[in-house]
Amino acid sequence: MSLSPLLNGARAVYDDRQRIGPARESLRMLAGGSVSPARVALVTGATGFVGGHLVRRLLADGGETHAIVRPTSNAVALREVLGSGNVHEHDGSTMGLIGILRSVHPDIVFHLASLVVGEHSTDDVDPLVQSNILFGTQLLEAMAVAGVSDIVNTGTYWQHYGGRAYSPVSLYAATKQAFQDILQFYCEVRGLRAVTLELPDTYGPDDKRPKLFSLLDRAARSGETLQMSPGKQLLDLLHVDDVVHGYEVAADGLLSGHLPSPSQYQLSSGSLVRLKDVVGLYHQATGRTVSVAWGGRPYRLREVMEPRSPVSVLPGWIPSRSLATWLNESAACTSK
Repeated sequence: MSLSPLLNGARAVYDDRQRIGPARESLRMLAGGSVSPARVALVTGATGFVGGHLVRRLLADGGETHAIVRPTSNAVALREVLGSGNVHEHDGSTMGLIGILRSVHPDIVFHLASLVVGEHSTDDVDPLVQSNILFGTQLLEAMAVAGVSDIVNTGTYWQHYGGRAYSPVSLYAATKQAFQDILQFYCEVRGLRAVTLELPDTYGPDDKRPKLFSLLDRAARSGETLQMSPGKQLLDLLHVDDVVHGYEVAADGLLSGHLPSPSQYQLSSGSLVRLKDVVGLYHQATGRTVSVAWGGRPYRLREVMEPRSPVSVLPGWIPSRSLATWLNESAACTSK
């Protein structure tokens, strides 16, 4: 996300924390069967895979849902889902974000927007800092000024190479940690309340990302040979429905006071599977043969051979979808 620098005049904007809009109290049913007020939510990263699923879940739950997008984002589908009035373009300035936060005045902000780069080049440095640090800091400042206090942030297990408390796998992971440090400042000094969710690898329907299963589908159709690493790394693969449920549980825990702030938790499938075995599961479920050149490319620098995080799993959340079941269901739908 290419964003312009912070505006010098941001300090001149008055803090209107006390200006609280009227309560909007429609009801939604939680996963556990209890009923709680539907809330006004603001989502960043809503044009992405997980963000798009989160938006649809929030709408299905009866909540008023808004999204922040870049002017260059392809937000046609998002506007069809939310309505044009609930999709807000950010002009790159802190003042622009303050205007959006004041207008929407959400009960909860879900911050999913980020630029993910596995191994960066020199050209990636500016976009990584702008997307993962600058934009997030502008968002936090806008929340503090507009009197919006609660945010569910998104982290990654790549912040814990070798299972350490902090050791970044990549510059991307380092920018995620840098933003969490800034987030802690806003919690301690400006009164924000935050929960950060660390996500593993995700999968599910309508995934347009060039991730493993889309690559396998493409290779199965085209007959091309996939050049892959030796394939011995273990993967933690979590269905997007379980991820979205995690965001809802985190938001409920934060707003109810059951989760401390700032706090950090992970979402995990609880079951690691070797990359080579994932390809075998794909073949078993679909009947498609994929040509793979194992060792056709080397492991990446700081390849994560086994995802490990010292962070606790989010309380009150458990995954409900298995990879094998989803593959079988997807194959059955495709064959119809």
